Amino acid sequence: MQGDSTGEPEATVPSSDENDQIAAAEPYLPPATQPIRSVVWAFHMVVPLLGLWLLLSFPAQLNIRWEHPPSHFALIVAIAGVNVVLGLMISQAATRRQDARLLLVSLVFLACAGFFLLHGLATPTIILAKGSFGFDIGQPVGLLVASVLASVSALPLGERAAAAVLARADLLRAGLIVLLVLWGWASLVEGLTPLSAPPPKGGATIGVLSWVGAALFAVAAVQMFRIHRRRPSVMLISLVTAYALLCESMIAGFFRPNWLLSWWEWHFLLTMAFVFVAYSAYIQFRREGSSQGLFDSVALSATVRRIQARYDEALEELVGHLRRMGERGTAAGEAPLATRLAGKFRLTEGQAAVLDRAGQALAAERELSLRLGALVDVGRRARVGLGEEELLQGALERVRAAYGEVRMGLVHSGRVEIGDRSFGVGDFTGDEPVAADGVVVHPLTVKGVLAGALEVPVGTTRQDEALAATLASQLSIALENARLYRELETLFRQYMSPDVAASLLADPDQAALGGSLVELTALFADLKGFTSFSEKVTPGEIVEMLNRYHTAAVPCVLRHGGTIVQFVGDALLALFNAPAEQERHAEMAARAGLAMQAEAEKIAAGNPGYPRFRVGINTGMALVGNIGSPELRGFNAMGDAVNVAARFEALAEPGTVVIGAATRDQIGPAATVRPLGPLTLKGKAKSVEAFVLTSLD
Repeated sequence: MQGDSTGEPEATVPSSDENDQIAAAEPYLPPATQPIRSVVWAFHMVVPLLGLWLLLSFPAQLNIRWEHPPSHFALIVAIAGVNVVLGLMISQAATRRQDARLLLVSLVFLACAGFFLLHGLATPTIILAKGSFGFDIGQPVGLLVASVLASVSALPLGERAAAAVLARADLLRAGLIVLLVLWGWASLVEGLTPLSAPPPKGGATIGVLSWVGAALFAVAAVQMFRIHRRRPSVMLISLVTAYALLCESMIAGFFRPNWLLSWWEWHFLLTMAFVFVAYSAYIQFRREGSSQGLFDSVALSATVRRIQARYDEALEELVGHLRRMGERGTAAGEAPLATRLAGKFRLTEGQAAVLDRAGQALAAERELSLRLGALVDVGRRARVGLGEEELLQGALERVRAAYGEVRMGLVHSGRVEIGDRSFGVGDFTGDEPVAADGVVVHPLTVKGVLAGALEVPVGTTRQDEALAATLASQLSIALENARLYRELETLFRQYMSPDVAASLLADPDQAALGGSLVELTALFADLKGFTSFSEKVTPGEIVEMLNRYHTAAVPCVLRHGGTIVQFVGDALLALFNAPAEQERHAEMAARAGLAMQAEAEKIAAGNPGYPRFRVGINTGMALVGNIGSPELRGFNAMGDAVNVAARFEALAEPGTVVIGAATRDQIGPAATVRPLGPLTLKGKAKSVEAFVLTSLD
């Protein structure tokens, strides 16, 4: 347990988002510090002092004498009774919470109760026949003792100081009892001490006692108010008010003589101070239904943290209980959670009932959250890319954790088999489920046709039924997506590069006509001798040869991040760094070209009559985009860099890869090349450097 050596705890530090919200809103003020309530509170404090001033300023007209000992005795005994009850309640809370501040506050009320009772017994005609010195100063002395205890209780006691106070709790209580006994013996046994004798001529000298007590009560009120600012509480503000009224009563008690209205106002202020605290405690008791935590807000910050920790433990126990209920239900013989926590925190029956209902609501809320989470997860899995079997298996595992024993079946030969049940198209009317033996079977459809069925345990609320229907709808969407994606793989992706297909799926606007200027590396490849080979063989052999070469070449391009944009007879065009950005695109194109030649050589080695690949690669700026018409278009690249790559391919010897100077420069020293010297290419006014690429480190 940490101490209060640095003062009362600051309020919990809000997050940055909370700070922004606080800055944008009006600043928070505790109830007693809000402007209107502060004015009302100050008015209540000023009115008694104003009344005292009027009584003293116009003594002949207002400050009349009213001497009635029985009324005084009854009033003082009533005040003492209120203080006894409050003192014992706070003392019990101090023992239960092991809190030094509560102990000291309880002694404040018990000291007041004891001295007030003795002051009441010293009222003339009750025990003693006439007024006594003890009667005059008994109440100020008692309030002075209480003010010392109040000022100490309001201090930010550290851990060591609080422990020292608690260790001497019995000694403090015993000391107060001894002091009261001695004071009563001295002031009520006639002729024993000057306290039981008539007051000295000229009145009792109590000025010092009154002003010292008033100052100490003022300090205690200010300190308690500072704690209230950090930890707003009805009980704290009632103590602040009580201490302020006691401060005023000490001031009023300075102005004598006895039995005048100003003297009665002193007693009125005392009554109001303690009745205010008692009324606040009563209101809080009515609101909470228990006295268990009435004075917790007055305790030291370390005690408040300890109490909060116990509440956190109770909340964890509640959450754990709900989790266990979700996993295995309530075990036989296990005490209800509300009963266990009621015993632990001494809750009333009403509070235990509220806690039980809250637990049930939390359990329902948790179950709802789990099911909504499962729906979200199924929706996430419904994204394209997963195979049908993998998708449904993963979805079922996730759903069973939230919905219980959920089963699914798909249509085979026009029927859906789920366990020993069989369903056909005629068993379902539209999307309406079928109820059977504690379960509800929802149809799964693809394009409006029955594709399967989902079996879910019967829910306990209409909300459960709606969630199950939503789950079936979500799984239908997931199943339809999986099958459409499989068709897309077969029909769409096999007719274009995967990169182009993925880009169009993610952003259909990319299919619009037009393009942009980007740097890319173009790779052209074709078969040297294809025409003469075609003249000697049948068309079927031509197709077989092309498919074998392209089957070997295409993976080489794709593996290195290239995009194949077209096949033209025996030739292909691949782009690197388009449409997707690619680092080291020149190097990747060169590696793809060498890999293609390696794979093509394996095919040519087993087929001596086959033509052989030649590859040309060049890097530069080109216009990349969709070219064609609104009815038919294709992804392609145009520009000098692409044309030069085609020229390099036409000049390359079979089995070689020819690259341009820009490509070689971007690859750097990793490329081993053989210069071809300046080349004059068709359509180029200036000569172009080219190199035969032999290897890459």
